[in-house]
Amino acid sequence: MRRILLTLALAVSAFSAYADDGHTLWLGDFMNWDPEQLRMYWQADSFDYAIDESLPKEGFSIKGKIIRGGSDTGLLYASYELMRQKKTGKLHDVESAPAFRYRVLDHWDNLDGSIERGYAGKSIFWSTSLEYDDWAKRIEEYARANASVGINGAVLNNVNANPKVLTAAYLDTVKAIADILRPYGVRTYLAVNFGSPKALGATTTADPLDSTVIKWWRDKAKEIYALIPDFGGFLVKANSEGQPGPVDYGRTHADGANMLADALKPYGGIVMWRSFVYGSKHKGEDRVMQAVSEFKDLDGQFRDNVVLQSKNGPLDFQPREPYAPIFDNMKNTTQWVEFQVTQEYTGQAKHLVYLGPMWKEFFSFVSPSTLKGVAGVSNVGNDQNWTAHPFSQANWYAFGRLAWNPGLSSRSIAQEWLRMTFDESSNRYFLDSMTGIMEKSREACVDYMMPLGLHHIFKFDHHYGPEPDGFRADYPIEWCPVYYHKADSLGIGFDRSSKGTDAVSQYREPYRSIYNNVETCPDRYLLWFHHLPWDYKMKDGRTLWENLCRYYQRGTKLVETYLFSWKLMHSLFTDNNDEDRWELVERLLMDQLGNATEWKDTCLQYFQSINHKEIPPERIETGVQIATGDHNR
Repeated sequence: MRRILLTLALAVSAFSAYADDGHTLWLGDFMNWDPEQLRMYWQADSFDYAIDESLPKEGFSIKGKIIRGGSDTGLLYASYELMRQKKTGKLHDVESAPAFRYRVLDHWDNLDGSIERGYAGKSIFWSTSLEYDDWAKRIEEYARANASVGINGAVLNNVNANPKVLTAAYLDTVKAIADILRPYGVRTYLAVNFGSPKALGATTTADPLDSTVIKWWRDKAKEIYALIPDFGGFLVKANSEGQPGPVDYGRTHADGANMLADALKPYGGIVMWRSFVYGSKHKGEDRVMQAVSEFKDLDGQFRDNVVLQSKNGPLDFQPREPYAPIFDNMKNTTQWVEFQVTQEYTGQAKHLVYLGPMWKEFFSFVSPSTLKGVAGVSNVGNDQNWTAHPFSQANWYAFGRLAWNPGLSSRSIAQEWLRMTFDESSNRYFLDSMTGIMEKSREACVDYMMPLGLHHIFKFDHHYGPEPDGFRADYPIEWCPVYYHKADSLGIGFDRSSKGTDAVSQYREPYRSIYNNVETCPDRYLLWFHHLPWDYKMKDGRTLWENLCRYYQRGTKLVETYLFSWKLMHSLFTDNNDEDRWELVERLLMDQLGNATEWKDTCLQYFQSINHKEIPPERIETGVQIATGDHNR
């Protein structure tokens, strides 16, 4: 055993002689170690491993040199905990188990290898550019990364699902992937098109109460479980954005979800039914209200193996929005929250935006104890460093850590990730500066994109740059930016108070009353819930227009400080033979500053063309301290 470990150590040492390009993520030298190698490593370090069935199945305990796990998977998680402790500080005793049973990454990967809202290359699952051995190796590396942060499930394909994924040729690929993921405690799931039996020519309808449809899904479940006995289940987007669903046949979402749930029930599978629906039954209603309108009357009607999967906010993964009120309205239905790890609306892997604070904000309103699971829309692609932007890796990492323990602070997770990812983190200036930047980055993004509750004023289709004047007659109005800011000569904002659309009525108290009253509504949601005059006097004595300008300016200035601070760290990366990674981040920060400036200028000039008010000069205090001493200490 010692000889094997020595060989491994030499191999790792040789690999580490070269600067990391981000391929090894936060795992570093451990990236290529399978569960058995990890266990051998820690046993050689005098740790004693054993199964303890009194522990939760995925839980573990570390007491001195004694490691106990509720299962092999629990022992695997314990091994990664030891790795984390060793890389971030000193070893200490801990007993741990996941807060959520289900901790799943949703991949919006298409069967042609493309990824919807993917910014890091092609799919790692459906790519045809790799030989089998390289393909399998990449998926195993992905499995290790997930296991290291406690993620235990993966949906392999897009929620806008191609029915062909359920055909034999593709199911053989799914089986091969499942076999690779299984040793790392990661179960396999598929997104399915509700209209699959009809689309594949097996039936003349997709009506969930039709006997031929019911039989087709039951036969399909039997076929899948014969190939993959631990298959997790189906993710379904139905009757949303053109996708087929039970409403097409005069049935309810419960009818559709329950039919699929019955097919999966004998095998222990679940149905994850998304609540992201609009324009189906409640067309014309305020879009942020439609999920509650669609599902509230169905509360308590779903099978026990159905979970309602809802986005954290009521609209669509905006840089900031209030929590989704559907979590207040479904008291008798199992629910999950869906976060977006990929940065569709927060810079698309061109911007350094750490999302840990956003997810912690959600959990401050919706208690984790009310949820059975968490899903994260993945930012993984076949890019060499997995996520295109090196700092976007932190969002994958943070999702896993918060899915395991939502009580962790976003700051502690950021520091963990920095210490595990960058050799430069041994320098105090680097660690303190980058922790501060990461913690402020989401707030900066809100400031330079859509402060004070503004939302969804992105350019059409790609959702990257600003388009506050966006309107297309051939598009649904709820896709048009002008629908959301409602700026006119008198004021700006979307009135969702009791005097407007009354979206506030869907929230529990005290938030219903707080958001309804302009005097008590937090500034961060002000224009989400209220249409206000440009000269409205805010709590700090400034007018709404003055603060709108100030926040846009502040957000841009913050990115300037990030770039300046990063430049001061150049010598650290040169000394560590890591200059390529430094140059990549510098280039991306420059892109971010350019885009932030575009947001500020485009939005303020557009709003000024409507209100004809002066834009105040940029005298902004960012609150960021830039050290200028010896950064190599």
